[in-house]
Amino acid sequence: MGSGHVHHAGARHRWRLAVATALVGAFFVVELVAAFLSGSLALLSDAGHMAADVVALTAAVVATRVASRRDTTGRRTYGSYRAEVFASGLAVLLMLGVAVYVVVEAVRRIGQPVDVRPGSMLVVGALGLVVNIVARLLLRGGARESLNVRGAYLEVVADTAGSVGVVAAALLVRRTGDAWWDTAVAVAIGVFVAVRGVPLGRQVLSVLGQHVPEGMEPARVSADLAGITGVRDVHDLHVWTLTSGMNVATAHLVSDSGADVERILSAGQDVLRDQHGIAHATLQVEPAAGDSCHDTDW
Repeated sequence: MGSGHVHHAGARHRWRLAVATALVGAFFVVELVAAFLSGSLALLSDAGHMAADVVALTAAVVATRVASRRDTTGRRTYGSYRAEVFASGLAVLLMLGVAVYVVVEAVRRIGQPVDVRPGSMLVVGALGLVVNIVARLLLRGGARESLNVRGAYLEVVADTAGSVGVVAAALLVRRTGDAWWDTAVAVAIGVFVAVRGVPLGRQVLSVLGQHVPEGMEPARVSADLAGITGVRDVHDLHVWTLTSGMNVATAHLVSDSGADVERILSAGQDVLRDQHGIAHATLQVEPAAGDSCHDTDW
């Protein structure tokens, strides 16, 4: 499946993403206010998680538009695809910031009397659960067709766990009268957010650092290109990710004397697309006797 189809599929479900973003964004404001009014650290922790989700959902909405957006400046030769990556980086910073704040606040509460209102927690937590369920239903259909929608769907699924945690904390505080349960659940949500944020942060840094896409072996790509009839050698191979679901490659192919250059180029494109999922590739064919660089990396 080419990336063009993925973006087209995402565009068909843009309204679902927009509605889900509006729902989660509105509830984030409600939950943040309720957290301060009720004194619940669990609510505050989940609100921070939702803030990261709003950023991720907004990035998904933007990602459904960038494929058809024309660059009128002539300066963005790769278009605006990296906007999704930068938004993901911001989401990571929010997630880790929330996790650190919650842990610090939990430590500060040790030995201190804490007043938590379980009634407010229960109402807001239950409302958050309803919002997440509605958002999941909205995105479930599109998640089967679009990578962007699928990513947003998984974000909402993860946040549902946070809402369940808030409801559980409210019930435990109400039943036992001990506010410690609110702190414990808050720390659990914070750790959960951090555990999800660190791998995402690694992916963002990997993309920005133009590392080889995960699961791809440059040596295997080079060997498959070298296996094309008429190709004597492969050098200057570079493979990286432009944005999620869009891998890019460049390579120089050294041809045998008298080889059909057009056939080699076509075969090279087929190998990269069909065997390695690289639909965007720039290949250069050089004669074996030519004076060219033979470095395989920089």
